[in-house]
Amino acid sequence: QVQLVESGGGLVQAGGSLRLSCAASGRIFSIDAMGWYRQAPGKQRELVANIARGGSTNYADSVKDRFTISRDNAKNTVYLQMNSLKPEDTAVYFCNAGITSSLWDMRSLYWGQGTQVTVSS
Repeated sequence: QVQLVESGGGLVQAGGSLRLSCAASGRIFSIDAMGWYRQAPGKQRELVANIARGGSTNYADSVKDRFTISRDNAKNTVYLQMNSLKPEDTAVYFCNAGITSSLWDMRSLYWGQGTQVTVSS
């Protein structure tokens, strides 16, 4: 089995920073793209950023120049550095990853359980 566990969420004032981490564990042969999504109350889940295994990144327009996604392949971990946070960034943040468990398995998409980020004005 594979698990993704997020950490680093919390309450912060507008203009502050938080760093989220998401560690994958279990039966892992390889990890392809990893990403962060968020879901605010009453809204659909949306992409925040994702990162390919080689390091190429993609960001939602709303977070460009404020958030930075990175990964440590040796630790099977993806990070999201969030700076200049705004109240509209308040949401539950989920990580995901495309993981292959063995040489003979197909790649599957796994999700973490989510971590709450609350930005006060």
